[in-house]
Amino acid sequence: MHPLLNTAVKAARRAGTIINRASLDLDLLRIGRKAPNDFVTEVDQAAEAAIIEVLATAYPDHDFLAEETGTAGAGRNGQRKSASEFVWIIDPLDGTTNFIHGFPQYAVSIGLSYRGQITQAVIYDPVRNDLFIASKGKGAMLNDRRIRVAQRDRLDESLIGTGFPFRDFESLETFTVMFKELTQKTAGLRRPGAAALDLAYVACGRLDGFFEMGLMPWDAAAGSLLITEAGGLVGDFKGDSDYLFQENIIGASPKVFGQLVSILSKYKLVDPKKGPALKQQMDSR
Repeated sequence: MHPLLNTAVKAARRAGTIINRASLDLDLLRIGRKAPNDFVTEVDQAAEAAIIEVLATAYPDHDFLAEETGTAGAGRNGQRKSASEFVWIIDPLDGTTNFIHGFPQYAVSIGLSYRGQITQAVIYDPVRNDLFIASKGKGAMLNDRRIRVAQRDRLDESLIGTGFPFRDFESLETFTVMFKELTQKTAGLRRPGAAALDLAYVACGRLDGFFEMGLMPWDAAAGSLLITEAGGLVGDFKGDSDYLFQENIIGASPKVFGQLVSILSKYKLVDPKKGPALKQQMDSR
């Protein structure tokens, strides 16, 4: 295992321990709201702090883009003047709403961007102790077993994951039309509520594809590398490769990917809001 990936696994497992311990006493959690239907708990914050502590101790010159702290930047002490080519993209608890309700579908997601390319990925499901990992050019693994995307060719035989709009309802009407069309053209749609884990499920063949609007880089960074290293394709709704900051994503096996693009590319989407600003920050490094 690459040393960078090994450190990320250590960080993800440490966060998983915090999450599992907290899951035993959900009634004691302090829960806040960042926006309507967008929750944050002390567990998100503690897990993120633990991840950054592990990574920054090993790599003090690296930068961070994390869901709860934003662009932490400048390593652990925040005093370095020059930006790093290495940026860790972190979601400490993807599926917070599931977590606070005791619905066992959530995960830790850690991706490493080097010069704008995701090169290392870890998604850890602390409920099932499932560890998904990938290094660019080295393939993807689930619990030490090589994984590949599903081989189904036909969309009407495919099980597709998605995510409903839950923060910004401006795109809800468009999504409803998409949902109706794809319900009729697939074997079924699923919305478990943790995008990082959904992308990992595409990588290992549990889902044939996934699409969602409104995702942030920390939702998709690690999962996108898992899919491509497992033989799949990832892009925005037009099929373009600049998906990480476009706030919409498709990940699927190659033939299913093309069929999803042909359907989803015709819809007019709301312009992304946070993604372009985050991309500008990343590009300035």
